[in-house]
Amino acid sequence: MSSLSFRAEPRSVQALSPRFQHAVRLLQLSSVDFAATVRDVLGHNPFLELEEDAADGEQHDADSVDLVSDDNAASPDDRLDTLYADPTMSADRSDDRDQWPMDGTVSPRPTGEGDCSALDLLAVETPLNAHLRAQLDLQPLATRERWIALVIVESLDDDGYLRTPLTELGELCGLTPDVRLAEIDAALQRVQALDPAGVGACSVADCLRLQLPAIECPELRALAACIVAEHLPLLAARDVPALARALGESVLRIQEVCDRIRRFDPRPGWRFSAARIAYVVPDVVAKKVRGEWRVQLNPVVIPRVRLNQVYADLFKRHRNAAHVDMADQLQEARWTVKNLEQRFSTILDVAEAIVKRQRHFLEFGPMAMKPLGLKEIADELGIHESTVSRVTNNKYMATPSGVFELKYFFSRVMVTASGSACSGTAIRGLLKDLIGAEAPQAPLSDAEITRQLAQQGLVVARRTVTKYRQSLRIDAVERRRRQA
Repeated sequence: MSSLSFRAEPRSVQALSPRFQHAVRLLQLSSVDFAATVRDVLGHNPFLELEEDAADGEQHDADSVDLVSDDNAASPDDRLDTLYADPTMSADRSDDRDQWPMDGTVSPRPTGEGDCSALDLLAVETPLNAHLRAQLDLQPLATRERWIALVIVESLDDDGYLRTPLTELGELCGLTPDVRLAEIDAALQRVQALDPAGVGACSVADCLRLQLPAIECPELRALAACIVAEHLPLLAARDVPALARALGESVLRIQEVCDRIRRFDPRPGWRFSAARIAYVVPDVVAKKVRGEWRVQLNPVVIPRVRLNQVYADLFKRHRNAAHVDMADQLQEARWTVKNLEQRFSTILDVAEAIVKRQRHFLEFGPMAMKPLGLKEIADELGIHESTVSRVTNNKYMATPSGVFELKYFFSRVMVTASGSACSGTAIRGLLKDLIGAEAPQAPLSDAEITRQLAQQGLVVARRTVTKYRQSLRIDAVERRRRQA
């Protein structure tokens, strides 16, 4: 009979400390997510506060970030002596207080005779379902009919399409007696007759069909209906000659019909959607100072946060076992302040190392980009490759040529016919120039581009050229020929 036994074996394992995990989590965030995280910590941690002069320096810091060469610009070596304020938390709105009424109502007081406040000039966004409900309220409908139509309106997606099967809509209505399919069809036709045209469609073809009455000419409308119903793939491919052969019409006439169809809106609900636009905020700014490229942090994205020393001292004097939560918050506050400095110091170091190697790109453009790997930057700075990967992900650099993600400056090595190294970014730039200089009536195929690159000493596979062309969002040769 076997017996159980215990045995101790020494083993070395790597364990991440809580502070290191906190630093890694902050490092991999984008500037927008990082600012939101800091605002959240400021909201619930009493040991953190904004510096008092954060609001005073906000406008000066924002105005100091430009892409024009300035001989009096601050040196990038003047790093994190102070932490800058979060601009979203330091706006002074004291001048707008007199515009608000004292009774708590929503309408602001006029600032003067004939004047209106800023709120009066704001456009009111109306959701799609509210826009459709307002139109249904103007129609003389029975209670049951109106309810079914409202269920259909609330089932539309952001594109204005009805993706829910009609059989399920009857169950959603919850009416007695049960809703018949004929009632749902009638309510759907009523919704499809509302503004905007095409709303309530079940597919792209159905959406275009609902917008056909906008074509006044009956003959063109009939051709458009035939194209939408039977030849939608050819319409999407812009293959006008094939459509002309299939319909037995001239190319010019089919082209006229296709141009008219392209004026339709395939997503009628988008004009009512309040989609949030994600803007890119550069973390660092590269500019030329006295003939040399310098990098500095963008002060707009650096929160000017510090430890509230008064609260920290009070907590130390009155600390006891019942204040475990506050002890954790004090530790979190200290980690946050130190990790803020470490985050931006690491970002600046990596950005400086990148600019040092890619200064020719800043001078001459993508075709001057050199091959660069994460290991090269990691070895120079004495950090791990994973740290460089976290820094370059979702971090951006503003240059005179535009705003680029830091990982854009990294590309694998490609050996030319002469044995020299070339980056994939340079080949993509050359490919874009070749296609931009091609004759419109005789566009270059991927195979022809491959041959021209080989003549210049760049041995690249055709599938690689295809991948680079697709990454640049350039159409294939046949589509470019049809467009020409």
